[in-house]
Amino acid sequence: MSTSPSADFSWIQTLPKVCLHDHLDGGLQTQTMIEIAQEIGYELPATDPAALQTWFEEASDSRSLDRYLETFSHTVALTQRPEHLRRVAKEHVLTLAGDGVVYGEVRWAPELHTEGGMNLDEAIEAVADGLMEGMEFVAEHGGRVLVNQLVCAMRQNDRSLEVAQAAVRHRRIGVVGFDLAGPEDGFDCAYHQSALDYVAENFMPVTLHAGEAAGIESIRSALLQGRALRLGHGVRITEDFSYTTVADVDPTGELMPGMNPTDPILQLGQVASWVKDRRITLEVCPCSNLHTDAAYAVHEGKVSQSEFARTIKEHPITLLRDAGFSVAVGPDNRLMSGTSMTREFTELAQNFGYGANEFFELTMNAIEGAFISMDEKQMLTRSVQGPYLKLIQAQSQGQS
Repeated sequence: MSTSPSADFSWIQTLPKVCLHDHLDGGLQTQTMIEIAQEIGYELPATDPAALQTWFEEASDSRSLDRYLETFSHTVALTQRPEHLRRVAKEHVLTLAGDGVVYGEVRWAPELHTEGGMNLDEAIEAVADGLMEGMEFVAEHGGRVLVNQLVCAMRQNDRSLEVAQAAVRHRRIGVVGFDLAGPEDGFDCAYHQSALDYVAENFMPVTLHAGEAAGIESIRSALLQGRALRLGHGVRITEDFSYTTVADVDPTGELMPGMNPTDPILQLGQVASWVKDRRITLEVCPCSNLHTDAAYAVHEGKVSQSEFARTIKEHPITLLRDAGFSVAVGPDNRLMSGTSMTREFTELAQNFGYGANEFFELTMNAIEGAFISMDEKQMLTRSVQGPYLKLIQAQSQGQS
């Protein structure tokens, strides 16, 4: 594993990044929230941008996904009009561009934005307009970023088929995939079989929140009923990990000479093996995972099945990578977790010594899992290779 040549991680900001797990209603800017709230007469917990940011971060750091999700009542309430959806979508693109993102998929649930009179189509089209405005603005200023939509249905509601049909209707304006979001535990994706069948019949790819607030059976359902090509978070895949020892596998010492007989050897269960071998992307969001008690802790290279990760150092991301899983990194909710792609990468550099090699791997995994055409993936790969290779070479020279 390579290490940054100094404690200065500013180089991470400009790294070309690919962002697959990023919620639109989890990334509003606090100043924008205050302005919209004043316009529509909505009361927020704070009226100062910094104080509002602090409120969200403190409310979200609850170790509970259900409590974490409650904070969205404010952001959703402020985006019930098309002009406000357009604004936050445009600002989201500008945020991505400033974060070094060259390709992003932003997910959101249009069914949550119909209380002000919009229907699903109008809401999706408003976000599409905002994303396009943002991309055009970035292009006019010499940058480049492509952002597509992932349309979510809410697990606790009964509109998933309607939402799936709307998603398929709007492929031409950048809807590239379907998701189920909301409370995972107690709302199995099998309850939305009609919607999942519909998107499958129309060849729309699926990423499902699974293995965040519920365990391996939720992941199994996402794979079997949902035909998921990616798993939103998926960190509880570690429930399907077990360990043996070198002595158990090689009692005579002939197969692995020189190995310590007491060293643990990871064994994968059926579900974990399927996810690994089929290169089903795990959309891992370390900072958010700590806030919601999503990930089991890792100590001395072994995952606990009873203790949740409380620090980035305890997060299983490196264990998952070392085990051969296709891991991509996302911010999940920029506002609630006070994070970004740059912060997520920086945390990994500071806590695990990740350098350009590791970030290139994570970026390539994200490209591989992106819901775009093979031609687009090849173009995206070519566009990010140069900057990474230059940095890898520079970091290698700095360590020699």
